[in-house]
Amino acid sequence: MQRFVQLALDLFGDPPREPPPELQRAAAPAPPALPMAEVFQPGTWHHPRANRLVRLRGCEVGYEFQRGKRRTIGLSVGAEGLSVRAPRWSTFGEIEAVLHEKAAWVIDKLVEARERAERQARSRVRWADGAELPLLGEPVRLQLDPAHGFSGRGAALDAVTRTLRIGLPHHASESQIRDAAQAWLMRHARSVFTERLDHFAPQLGVRWTRLSLSNADTRWGSASADGRIRLNWRLVHLSMEMVDYVVVHELSHLRHMDHSPRFWDVVASVMPDHAERRRALKESALPLGEG
Repeated sequence: MQRFVQLALDLFGDPPREPPPELQRAAAPAPPALPMAEVFQPGTWHHPRANRLVRLRGCEVGYEFQRGKRRTIGLSVGAEGLSVRAPRWSTFGEIEAVLHEKAAWVIDKLVEARERAERQARSRVRWADGAELPLLGEPVRLQLDPAHGFSGRGAALDAVTRTLRIGLPHHASESQIRDAAQAWLMRHARSVFTERLDHFAPQLGVRWTRLSLSNADTRWGSASADGRIRLNWRLVHLSMEMVDYVVVHELSHLRHMDHSPRFWDVVASVMPDHAERRRALKESALPLGEG
C-alpha cells in the first residue's frame, strides 16, 4: 500500500493550530478592555480574546489562554496575537516561566505580525475602475470595458499598457469586479505556475503529476509523494523570484519529503540564493480586500 505523504510551505512560518474542541478557557477573568489607542501603542499587544496578561521584556502582552488534553505548554503567534495552550495540571507559575524563557521569540513574532498587518493594510485593493493591484510584482490597472466580452472569459490583459480590461458595465458592483478580476488572475496563475513547474522539474530530476490551486490563508504550497503540487493562486501577485522559490521548494520535496540538509541541498542546486528569497517571501504582503 502506498504511503501518502504531504509537506506544506506556510505563508508566515508555522501557523497557529486550531485548538481541539476539548480545550477549555481558563477560569481567570479576562483583563479589562483597553482603549484602542492604548492597545496599539508600540510595545503593547492584546489578543482580541485575551484573558491573561504578562509583561515580557518591558512589553505588555494580553494573550488568549486555554487548557486542554495536552502534555506540554504550547505558544503560537498569529495575526491576532499570542495564544497559549497548556495541560490542565500546569500552574500559572510554570506557564509564565515558559513565557519568560521564550520572551524574545514571542516579541519578535508579535513585531513581525504587526509589521505584516501594516504592509497588508497599505496594499488593500479597491475593486473599482482605475484601481491598481500587483501582478507578478508589478502594478496592473483595472479598466472596465463593457464593449468587450473577451471570448467569454470576462477579462484580458493589455501587456503594453499593463491594463486588465474587464468586460463589465461601469455601474458594476465591487463584488462583480473582484470576481471577474480574480477569475482571470487564477487562470493566469495556473498558466504561470505550470510553465515554472515544467522549467524546474527537469533540473531537479523530478516529475510532477498534477497542479491544484489553493485559496488557503496560511499555506504557500504543498507537495505530495505521488507528484501532486498545490500552490496558492495569490502567489501570482508576487514577483517571479518569489513564485520560483515556492515552485522549487515544492518540487524539491519530490526528492526529500522533509526539511533535512539533503532537501536544502536539492533546493540550492538550482537556487543558491534560496535563503534570501525565503526571507523576502516572509516579508511580502498580499493584497487585502480579496474574497
